Amino acid sequence: MRIFDPHIHMTSRTTDDYERMAAAGVRAVVEPAFWLGQPRTSVGSFTDYFDSLVGWEPFRAGQFGVRHHATIALNPKEANDPRCRAVLDVLPRYLEKDGVVAVGEIGYDSMTPEEDEVFAAQLALAVEHELPALVHTPHRDKARGVERTLAVVVESGIGAGRVVVDHLNEVTVRAVRDSGCWLGFSIYPDTKMSPPRMVELLKAYGTERVLVNSAADWGRSDPLLTRATGEAMLAAGFTDDDVDLVLWRNPVEFYGQSGRLDLSDVDAEPTFAGNSILRGGG
Repeated sequence: MRIFDPHIHMTSRTTDDYERMAAAGVRAVVEPAFWLGQPRTSVGSFTDYFDSLVGWEPFRAGQFGVRHHATIALNPKEANDPRCRAVLDVLPRYLEKDGVVAVGEIGYDSMTPEEDEVFAAQLALAVEHELPALVHTPHRDKARGVERTLAVVVESGIGAGRVVVDHLNEVTVRAVRDSGCWLGFSIYPDTKMSPPRMVELLKAYGTERVLVNSAADWGRSDPLLTRATGEAMLAAGFTDDDVDLVLWRNPVEFYGQSGRLDLSDVDAEPTFAGNSILRGGG
């Protein structure tokens, strides 16, 4: 089983996670820029973080045979902080980087007027830089958030097929499917979506335009839940080809629209020896 995790926050994970992921079949990941867990207080803290996403993290992933790409944006939660608004001015230079395959995460947290403005501005950047967009839906009042999200997407002029609306559930999946956008599902141990629930949605809505991710971050999460979802699909009667479509070919197709997806040598066996930094040597 080959796996491309299209939304995972590896900055929050350890090298042990990379090793486990590689052993489970994860060969590629996309890491979206997201909230640190506490407020950032200056633009410089964002640029340092963005630099790590396009520099250090791909190197760290590569030690385990995992190809790493990123999406860059001012996240919805921090769009409400006036100290962070100037991040919009530095985004264009990062959106030209080779390893950046989308603008994201953008969208809504609390559905404030500030989030409206920043969401629209970053969709405009996606259009300008000819990149797909990764959209975060709010944790609260999700149905209204998705309705508002889809309206802003239409207003922006970006093609629906270049947008993935993430963190969906049973209540929101139909509206996004009918919009023509891609459908993103985060598989979590306790919240969002479980492998059995995901299988039922795949039975009901099919496997086209579906991205399944672990979104693993600093909270309780599991970077192997993509693999668990593939196994649950097989147990429910889906074919190997169905699993490969959902866990590999779909994310390749979506992020491939950036023209920057580099998956050369992803099937090579990972090698772990010889890196003193990762092994704690001097």
